[in-house]
Amino acid sequence: MTTATTHGARDHARAQDGTEVEAMPRIPAPDGAVWAETVAGGNYTHKVLARGTEVRFTDLEGDACAHVLLYVADRPFERLNVADTVKVLWNAYPGAGHLLLSDQGRVLASVLAADVPVETVCGTSTLARNTARYGDGSPHGASPAGRELLKLAAAKNGLAPRDLPPSISFFKGVRVDPDDGRLTFENSSRPGASITLRAEMPLIVLVANTAHPVDPRPDYACTPLDVLARPGTPTRPDDPLWNSTPEARRAFLNTADHLTARGIA
Repeated sequence: MTTATTHGARDHARAQDGTEVEAMPRIPAPDGAVWAETVAGGNYTHKVLARGTEVRFTDLEGDACAHVLLYVADRPFERLNVADTVKVLWNAYPGAGHLLLSDQGRVLASVLAADVPVETVCGTSTLARNTARYGDGSPHGASPAGRELLKLAAAKNGLAPRDLPPSISFFKGVRVDPDDGRLTFENSSRPGASITLRAEMPLIVLVANTAHPVDPRPDYACTPLDVLARPGTPTRPDDPLWNSTPEARRAFLNTADHLTARGIA
């Protein structure tokens, strides 16, 4: 089939209808889900999610690394602040029961379950670093950098490179030496490991599935990531998570105050 003519190109495109590959969105999402997608290693995805949505990321083969950014959907100048998440919650290694905070002290998402490392120190990889390490960091090359992929995801949501703060990473761990501050990479994920977040505000979610920036292996290594999101209910004051710590209670109160004033809560 030739694509040299308009009709040939149309026929070729239509012949792909119904084709399924390993990594792709599943539309419509099955079984009441609102987002179902397999993201190839070295690729990205994005979605706008309603408040209360529960989204699960799963490492299918044991070598995924999800670099994630969160923004309030209708006011994306409020966004994930990894530094405040660590500082306010007194924990550089968040897991189940922890909160992901915005730069305004509100809860963007809560971590419902996690059997994977959550990394808050390094952010994602850059064009210059991947080019130096692997020979290419471009978004469509053999070893795309996370920041380059997040730029593409951001652009599809009306956001520019200046809107990309440091990201949080799932499935690869980094430990900070308490004596000299050196970083130790922990390739500690496994096939089937997962983390589930609950959106506490309407969110834009950007995800780049790329090799971790301090992965010491000489070759670019990243395997598929599964994303599945279902409707849910945001955290309420009678949920133990709301009052788990004084800092959590304050963050949830900040969130409720903001949403109530806007008629959303």
